[in-house]
Amino acid sequence: MRLPMLCGFAHLEEVFRTVHGAVLQCSNKNCYWLEFMGDCTPFKVADFIQFKKQIEEIDLDSLLNDPSPRADYTILMPFRSQRCFVLTLNELLNLREIMEGAKFMMELPGFIKDCLHISPVSNKF
Repeated sequence: MRLPMLCGFAHLEEVFRTVHGAVLQCSNKNCYWLEFMGDCTPFKVADFIQFKKQIEEIDLDSLLNDPSPRADYTILMPFRSQRCFVLTLNELLNLREIMEGAKFMMELPGFIKDCLHISPVSNKF
């Protein structure tokens, strides 16, 4: 998929990818791009984090157990975005997987740093 050149000469780095989409980071404009369902959506960092929280707060159990037709689709409207997501449960699960994978990859350097951090050992001889 080719991304629109909204970030000019930016260097986009892939944060996380599945067969259903990806999250890319633009270091030039300090933003994230969500590639999903044949479209690319840019997010400022704070808006990306808020959108991820919005997805996490969806109660999947209630959607699975709700027999009404309204439970067949979930509508998400990210803050400050031109995009509206109308998702089936399967698409919602795919999006959640992408967002969770991206979050993990963004936090991974901090986890590694914490694991490698060696506290000074005092020698008391």
